[in-house]
Amino acid sequence: MNTEKLTAKTKDVGGIPVARLLPQGSRRTIGAWCFLDHAGPAEFAENSDGLQVGSHPHTNLQTFTWMLSGEVWHQDSLGFRQLIRPKQVNLMTAGTGGARGIAHTEQTPEGIKQLHAVQLWIALPMHKEIDPDFQHYPELPEWQENGVRYILTTGCFGSHTAPTAQHSPLIGLDIQFDRAARISIPAQAGWEYGVLVIAGSIKAGGQTFTADELAFIETADARSFELEGEAGSHIMLLGGEPLPHPTVVWWNFVADSREALQQAVTDWNSGSRRFGTEIDLGGTGLKRLVAPEVPQGLR
Repeated sequence: MNTEKLTAKTKDVGGIPVARLLPQGSRRTIGAWCFLDHAGPAEFAENSDGLQVGSHPHTNLQTFTWMLSGEVWHQDSLGFRQLIRPKQVNLMTAGTGGARGIAHTEQTPEGIKQLHAVQLWIALPMHKEIDPDFQHYPELPEWQENGVRYILTTGCFGSHTAPTAQHSPLIGLDIQFDRAARISIPAQAGWEYGVLVIAGSIKAGGQTFTADELAFIETADARSFELEGEAGSHIMLLGGEPLPHPTVVWWNFVADSREALQQAVTDWNSGSRRFGTEIDLGGTGLKRLVAPEVPQGLR
């Protein structure tokens, strides 16, 4: 088994500490998971508006929001408006190809003064025809074994199966250690795995990982691997089968080439109908964001 440590690039975004684990130079994807931010925990000042993200587009990906505390309003160009609360997943699908995309906004409701979430993107298999969509999952499989609590956000684990829609094989599993414990994770042949430490620390592959570090794990022929968590630790297990094509990320877009990314930038900035119905921002205080040009050297 090969285990690699990835450390976060952390910045403040409107008073919210955001630790970015994926993509980065040494590792761009874990299976089809192509983006990973740990946002918060944040406590907003009394005069703060909290999270306020204006209308912005996505292509060839799914946004996967796992809420830990606080609440956020999602509104998109398909017409969906949905409040997400802790232990819930919002899954928004941009669709595939040069004619499909989606746009959305994200806002903290008035009176909500905290935010803690894991924000993920899933790269879509671009050889498949996939339409834009939005799904909200208010209830997910949840269980406890030997002082360890589990919530399955997507995929299968043991006898449990999450209802979350998938376009490629994946797993997402929230794990909290009420006491120190060693757990065994079944491994699928050909998959890649990652373990985000949200709080506390774990041991994997002979290394110790602490908050806002990511363990990237290649299991080779092993049928399982072990994680050892200290009491009070909170982690998120991610895994999946790599996609059969390149995954290139720029700003809020995913594609398989620089040229496709540049077309997405042009389409969004010119107001193309590719991204669905323009979101009515009246009364929200939000703006329509402008897509930056793709760097020449991006590959």
